[in-house]
Amino acid sequence: MNDAHPYSSSPVLEERVVTAAFAGASLAAHYVEGADAAVDPPPAVLREVCPVEDQDLDDSLADLGKVGAVKAPPVATRGFRGAISRLGFRVSPGIAEQEELDLREQRARDEEIIRQATWVRAASILVANPKGGVGKTPTALLLGGVLATVRGGSVCVVEVSDDAGALAYRAEGNPSLGLGELVRDVDAISTAGQLAGYTAPQTSYASVIGTVGRRPRLTDVDVRGVSEVVDRFYGIRVMDSGNQPSSAAFTGAVDTADALVIPLYNAGDAALEALALLDELKAAGGHRADLARRAIILRLSDGRPENSQVVARVDRIIARSGVELVFTIPFDPHIAERGQLTLSNLAAPTRSAFTAAAAGAIRALQTAVR
Repeated sequence: MNDAHPYSSSPVLEERVVTAAFAGASLAAHYVEGADAAVDPPPAVLREVCPVEDQDLDDSLADLGKVGAVKAPPVATRGFRGAISRLGFRVSPGIAEQEELDLREQRARDEEIIRQATWVRAASILVANPKGGVGKTPTALLLGGVLATVRGGSVCVVEVSDDAGALAYRAEGNPSLGLGELVRDVDAISTAGQLAGYTAPQTSYASVIGTVGRRPRLTDVDVRGVSEVVDRFYGIRVMDSGNQPSSAAFTGAVDTADALVIPLYNAGDAALEALALLDELKAAGGHRADLARRAIILRLSDGRPENSQVVARVDRIIARSGVELVFTIPFDPHIAERGQLTLSNLAAPTRSAFTAAAAGAIRALQTAVR
C-alpha cells in the first residue's frame, strides 16, 4: 500500500505506521467480502510492528496535537480501503470517494455564500434565452428551489412570459389561483397572506406563481405590478421568461432584474440566440448593458448525443460572448421526465451544480444591489 499515514511526523512513528498498514492489509483480507485471498499474518509480524515503547507513540501523537486546529485529512470509508480504516489504520479515500468528498465540500462553501448574502432591498434574477426548449423553466424552478432551501424560504419564482408558459405545470402542486388572477387583483394585495393565495408552495420552500388557466397576454405594466407586490414580501424574485425578447413583458422583466441567467444546451442555435440577446442588451446601454456584463451561462444536457464539433462551436460562441461565469449542469433523469420538479429528487451532482450556479447568481446580485 502506497498511502502515507497522515500522522507520520517522525522516522520512528512513520516506520511503525507503514509496517502496521501492511499488517492491517493482511488482517483486512479476512473481513472483506470477495477478497481474492485471506492471509494469516504471523503473530511475530504484529509484535515487530511496535519496536518502540507505547509512551514514545503517545508523545509523538501529543506533539502532533500541538500543531493547532488543523482539519484532519479524510479517511476511507468504502471498499478495501475502508476496511483497513475500520481496523484502526487511517487510509486515505480512493479516487471516486475523494471526488465525492470534494464535491460535498464545494457545495458546503457555495451554500454558505448563498446563506450569508444580504441586501438592502429585494433582489431579482431573470432566466432568459430567446431560443425555446433550452431549459428556462427547469432552471428557474431549480435555481429558485436551491436559493429557498439554503436561505430558508423568501424566494418566489414568477412567470413573466407574454403568453402562458409551463411554470405551473413543472412546479409541485395544483393551485387554484395563479398569475392571471394575481394580475387582475394586484392592486388589492396588501398582506403576505393574501399573496400566498396565488402561489404554489414547494417542498424546497420556494413559492411559485405560474399560469393555472387562460389569461391575457402580459404587458410591461403587468410585469412591473406583479414584481412590485412580490418584492414586498419576498427577498428574492426569480423570473421565468418567454421566447419573445421584443415583447412588452420581456422589457418589463429586464428592467426589473438585477441578474441575468442564460440556460442553453450544447447546440449552435441556442448559443447564437443567447449571444444575440447579450449583444442587444449591451447595445442598449445603462442597466441592460450592466445585466449583460454580469450574465451567467448554464450549459445543460438533455441526454441526447452531442457532436464534438458542435460542442466546440458552442465553446467558441461562449468565449466570444465575454461571459465569465459558466456552469455545466449534468444530465438528470428527473429533469428529463418533463413532469413536476422536486429539488430533492435531483442526483447529487446535479444538485451541486445548481448550487454552484446559485452561488454565482448571488455574487452577481451582491454586485448589482447595493
